[in-house]
Formats: sequence, C-alpha cells, structure tokens
Amino acid sequence: MMSLARQLKDYRLTTAEILYRLSDHPEILQTYVWQDLDIAPRFPVLHKFLDFWDRELDGRLHSLRVASARLVKPQSYRHPGAYLRLQ
Repeated sequence: MMSLARQLKDYRLTTAEILYRLSDHPEILQTYVWQDLDIAPRFPVLHKFLDFWDRELDGRLHSLRVASARLVKPQSYRHPGAYLRLQ
C-alpha cells in the first residue's frame, strides 16, 4: 500500500544501469542494475544510493544510465484501425 501512495505522489519506477570499475582490476567494467521508486528529474533516492556507493563500496563509478516510467497514469483509449469479423 505504501508503494501506491508513493506512486500517487508522482514517484516513478526508476531503473539505473551503473557501470563501475572492479577494485582489483580497474581496467574491467562491471554492471549493476538498481531499481526503485523515485521522483524524476531530481532522483533523490538514486542520489542517496550513489552517495552510499561512493562512501562504502570500493568500485569506482564509470558511468550511469537512468530510465524512468510513470506507473500510475490516466486511462487511455486507442481506436482500432480495422475490425475483423469471424463467422
């Protein structure tokens, strides 16, 4: 229920693909996928996670790709372009 309340406050499903360098082999990149509800475009929850990453984890961040999608949105109707009748 808490998730629905957050979505109604304009939280969106946010996915971040994080590329980071391995601490033992800095020439090798590793991928980590993070997903949570967050507010676009400021992404405070993602920033909090990245601050934790910098402070507590050894792997240095290389790059970050973020996608965000609203889960609760107004209903939409699409009119079909053709009808097919089977007899």
